[in-house]
Amino acid sequence: MKENLYKYILGIADNSLILGQRMGELCGHGPSLETDIACTNISLDLFGQVRSYFQYAAKIAGDKRTEDDIAMLRKEREYKNVLLVEQPNTNFAYTIGRQFLFDVYHLAFLTELQKSNDFTLSAIAKKCIKEVSYHVRFSTDWVKRLGDGTSESNEKMQEAINDLWTYTDELFHQTEADKAMVSESIGVDVIKLKEAYYKRVNDLLEEATLEIPESKWFQKGGKEGVHTEHLGYLLSDLQYMQRAYPNMEW
Repeated sequence: MKENLYKYILGIADNSLILGQRMGELCGHGPSLETDIACTNISLDLFGQVRSYFQYAAKIAGDKRTEDDIAMLRKEREYKNVLLVEQPNTNFAYTIGRQFLFDVYHLAFLTELQKSNDFTLSAIAKKCIKEVSYHVRFSTDWVKRLGDGTSESNEKMQEAINDLWTYTDELFHQTEADKAMVSESIGVDVIKLKEAYYKRVNDLLEEATLEIPESKWFQKGGKEGVHTEHLGYLLSDLQYMQRAYPNMEW
């Protein structure tokens, strides 16, 4: 059970770690000062959540690994985040589209994780859900502003949603560790979140005068450690200090 719980925690935490790194890349590069600060704060929220998860994972591992070791010193195939969160900041519409498509899932997931039989995971979910509720409001408002804005903003937002849509189904894919934790009433049965997720997303896209993508072809693999080329470049930035100065402590 310890091994499955450890893997399960990584699956949750890596999503926030990688998305937090992506949002952090926007520091100083947002379209306006207010939006720049908001994106940076979302990044900090996600990294704060990651610390809670990795501290717990290190405790479970029990082999002297620290939260920094788990966050920074794994190889690409050892990260279990979904492909959606590692997609690059192609433009602001892509950043918002990626954030929105993940936020809706993340809020639904944390809502259910609060009911976990694992007290620590339940406590982390209860702590994080207020932050993620804000993330949803932020990304939702921007999808509506861009989608129902100018013809150019609508076109860019539609392009982003169309391209990112292929990564959404993986959110509801279950690994063996996921299934084991669900059977122990520790993990969330993400399959049960799927219908409500797509309804909420579709309703918002319609409100934003955006078309719902018709593609039924989806990509997956991130939860099993098979990633797009983008993750390697992201990790080279994320891990640089720890790789350049081994055993460094803050």
